[in-house]
Amino acid sequence: MRNSSTLLPAFGNFIMHKTKIGIITQARMGSTRLPGKVLRTIQGISILEYHVRRLQASKLPIYIATTTLPEDDAIVDLAHQLGLHCFRGDVEDVLRRYYDTATHFNLDVVVRVTSDCPLLDGHLIRAEVDHYLAASDPNLYLSNGLIRTFPRGLDFEVFSYALLAEAQEHATSNSDREHVTPYIHQNRSGHIHFAHAVREPDASRFRVTLDTPEDFQLLQVLLEQYQADTLSAEKLIEVLENHPEITAINAQIEQKKYDFS
Repeated sequence: MRNSSTLLPAFGNFIMHKTKIGIITQARMGSTRLPGKVLRTIQGISILEYHVRRLQASKLPIYIATTTLPEDDAIVDLAHQLGLHCFRGDVEDVLRRYYDTATHFNLDVVVRVTSDCPLLDGHLIRAEVDHYLAASDPNLYLSNGLIRTFPRGLDFEVFSYALLAEAQEHATSNSDREHVTPYIHQNRSGHIHFAHAVREPDASRFRVTLDTPEDFQLLQVLLEQYQADTLSAEKLIEVLENHPEITAINAQIEQKKYDFS
């Protein structure tokens, strides 16, 4: 079957002129399974810098949302070195941190990603943002994670500031606050429309995110031997398909209990 990325239909009549769109990536030094992971380096370049470089291909502004903890001063320092805007917010309430970041930078549309994904495809993200804008629907939530057909680690979500503000006002559970978008993508309000970036054939069995030492080892191989930071999502998937010895490195890793969906 031919590889493809398809946007399933959306609905609405949302006209957006002079829309301010921004990518917000959450980054912190604390991590349960791999502390300090986003500042670990491969070939002298940190995971966070690989992440940012990949996102820059989208030609969208990038904002780093980190915490007020002293240990995250290092995140702020690197953000400044990379010429990026950074916002420091709540340590545990990541939804509030996202909301405060989007509010501070006057965003109309938010692209949500996480900094432990150093191989995100900025070109893919930009294409799907354009699809989102063409739908002209403030109640639209677009992602490639609810219907997962891309490798874990290429995840992104696109939604309006209005939906983020609604979640901030009404989401109450710890899971809602920690994971930012469950209130939106579980359609708690009852008025969300959905669009899904899907790929054929399904490549969701692959994992290129960073949460464990095995994940880091796999990323080392991909970056050092295959220059994965220069590959499109499709070329990256091609490498993974052709080299099962690489994917075996972290094949046994179980995703944390909370799943994107």
